[in-house]
Amino acid sequence: QVQLVESGGGLVQPGGSLTLSCVASGFDLDGYAIGWFHQAPGNEREGVSCISSSDIYYVDAGKGRFTISRDNAKNTAYLQIHSLKPEDTGVYYCATVLGSWTECQPYNFHSWGQGTQVTVSS
Repeated sequence: QVQLVESGGGLVQPGGSLTLSCVASGFDLDGYAIGWFHQAPGNEREGVSCISSSDIYYVDAGKGRFTISRDNAKNTAYLQIHSLKPEDTGVYYCATVLGSWTECQPYNFHSWGQGTQVTVSS
């Protein structure tokens, strides 16, 4: 059974950092592109970072603050977020697509995790 499970969210003060994890099971992540998506309250889900075997994408608001990585041996992907801002609040999802993506947006990705909540507040 294909499954993605995110973890690492929580309540963080502005300026803090988090590392989100996405563990895949039921398939081998190697050969898949991985995306991280953010859904703020009342907003649509949007891509914030994607990684394939050859490309990395960051949304403009994440450049310099987000770091995406993957450990194929652990079948796990990560998203580090530094200098957290209140607007980073929301649910973060990981998703996968075989190969790569044409655009780091939800419609390009097929398998999804359940999400992990990040709240940035003092």
